[in-house]
Amino acid sequence: MWLYSLALALILLVVSGILCDVKDVCVGTPGLPGTPGSHGLPGRDGRDGIKGDPGPPGFPAYLDEELQSTLHDLRHQILQSVGVLSLQGSLLKVGEKIFSTNGQSVNFDAIRETCARAGGQIAVPRTPEENAAIASLVKKHNTYAYLGLTEGTTPGEFNDMDRIPVNYTNWYPGEPRGSGKEQCVEMYTDGQWNDKNCLQYRLTVCEF
Repeated sequence: MWLYSLALALILLVVSGILCDVKDVCVGTPGLPGTPGSHGLPGRDGRDGIKGDPGPPGFPAYLDEELQSTLHDLRHQILQSVGVLSLQGSLLKVGEKIFSTNGQSVNFDAIRETCARAGGQIAVPRTPEENAAIASLVKKHNTYAYLGLTEGTTPGEFNDMDRIPVNYTNWYPGEPRGSGKEQCVEMYTDGQWNDKNCLQYRLTVCEF
C-alpha cells in the first residue's frame, strides 16, 4: 500500500514538473495586433423625438421703424430712377426732387397721364430754386410748359393736384385773370406763370 502511495506522489511530482516546464515554454512575448475588422452595416433610424415647445413670436417687420424707413427711401429712389428713365429725356435734381421732360408737347390731361404712368406727377415748383429748374427745361425746349396746378372753386385761386393751395407763386404781372375760363397754369420760357385753358399743347415736365 505504501508503494502505491509513493508511486502516486512520484507521478504527481513528475506531472507538476512537466506543467511547470510547459508553462515556461508556452508563455512568450505578446504578438502584433491583428488587422481591424470592417464596419458593420448602419443601424436603423430611431424614432422621432418629442416635439419641442413653440419659440417666441418673431418681431413684425412693419414695427421695425429703421427697416421701414430704409425700405421707404429705397422704394422712393427706385421710383425716381424708373420714372426718369422711362421719359428718356432731360432731367434736373433739386433737393429731394427730380424734374424731367421727354420733350413732347401735349395737352394737360395727357401730361398728367404720362407723369402718373412714369410714377411721378406734373411738376409743381414749391421754391424759387425749383421754379428755376423747370424754367431751364422750358427754355431749353423753347416752348411753354403746363404746371401741376388747377383752379379751385374760387376764381384766381390755384391748387396742386391734391387740391392744396400753393404757398409759392411766380405769376406774370397782372395774372391770373382768366376768371374761371382758364383753369390750368403754363410757364413761360422766363419762368413766369400765366393761367391758360387746359387744351393747349404744352411741354411735358414731370417731378419725381
